[in-house]
Amino acid sequence: MAGFKAAFINEIVKLLKKKKMIAAAILSILAVVIGQIAVTAIKHGLGLRVVGSNEFPLVVLSMFTYTILPLFATFVAIDMFNGEFSSNTMKITLTRPVSRFGVFSAKVLNLALFIIANLLFVMILSLLAGLIFNPSSASLIGIVRVVLSYAATFFPVFVFALLVVLLSNILRGGLAVFFLSIIVFIGFNFLGIVFSNYSSFFITSMFDWYTLWISETVNGFKIFRQILIMSGCGIMLFTAGYYLFDRKDI
Repeated sequence: MAGFKAAFINEIVKLLKKKKMIAAAILSILAVVIGQIAVTAIKHGLGLRVVGSNEFPLVVLSMFTYTILPLFATFVAIDMFNGEFSSNTMKITLTRPVSRFGVFSAKVLNLALFIIANLLFVMILSLLAGLIFNPSSASLIGIVRVVLSYAATFFPVFVFALLVVLLSNILRGGLAVFFLSIIVFIGFNFLGIVFSNYSSFFITSMFDWYTLWISETVNGFKIFRQILIMSGCGIMLFTAGYYLFDRKDI
């Protein structure tokens, strides 16, 4: 346990030192600012109220989960595995008194924390922007719906990140993993549209999973079924990723 804790803290320190964290924060801020400017321009230019303070974070979320969040989750996953193998820093990590499973788990947990932190950061920014520019439409129920939506978004994005982790342990080149991840992302979205009856089996089609949680009529069976699908995919991807990571030579 002590070895895992040390590996986990080490991964946090390495993650915080990466310039990609600053880039992710800047792009997240820009996404919220540009969204709010567009909404304000429409409101004052055309006299239309597009969204209220509680709807604005959901609009941001719908764009954020298909662009910035999966993109930087992919970057982080590649850096954690391909980046360290190519720079030979993985040797230093694996010589510490911790098992390979502990190292792999620490990396995956840090990837999960990155996704959570990014979602939390954007949620707070978008809520503040909505409350500042349109305070009259704010409500406690609306804020709860926003929190629930952002929390529900974590699961499908994390499962997709586990797929990137698997690809990172199959291919050696980080660039190859990045482009393959983009192709998979686009392919899954395309297949989810074409084969809409089977969209639940394409993880990217569940990036808007949060809509099921905040709809007027909650479909409990569908939510539970998709939880099982994502859990099964996540377990298989984690297991396959660890198996390949454990067999890698350093």
